[in-house]
Amino acid sequence: MGKAILICGKICSGKSAYAERLRTETKAVLLSVDEIMLELFGLYAGERHDEYTEKIQKYLFDKSVEIIDSGSDVILDWGFWIKQKRTQAKRFYKDRNIECELHYIDVNDTVWSERIAHRNKAVQVGKTKAYIIDSGLMKKFESLFEPPSEDEIDVRICY
Repeated sequence: MGKAILICGKICSGKSAYAERLRTETKAVLLSVDEIMLELFGLYAGERHDEYTEKIQKYLFDKSVEIIDSGSDVILDWGFWIKQKRTQAKRFYKDRNIECELHYIDVNDTVWSERIAHRNKAVQVGKTKAYIIDSGLMKKFESLFEPPSEDEIDVRICY
């Protein structure tokens, strides 16, 4: 049986790049809410963005169990910014006797700002499909993010 790997970190901290590298190294299946949201709605899902995100997460949790039962590891790349969401995810897998790890992307403020600027530029010139993070959105996400405690973290990646 496979395991679930939760990728936790601030928006634009390097989660997706890490998740992709981990997927390649381990032959795991990568499940990304942003990938689905961008494919279905482009950059603008409007005022129903959060509702759609919740529905996609629920679907991907259920789909991840199928994949894990087939023997593959699953990487869930959607931030897990809030402690309650991390606790719920770990409980979801524990209730199904599935191993679950939290990989935390720990990025300092300087590197974080540089990554946001780099990604925004890449989006603007069409090199990548992702959300633009302006200063207002950056502050909003920063205020929402609850860093995991040491007892939550199984693997810490520092930048």
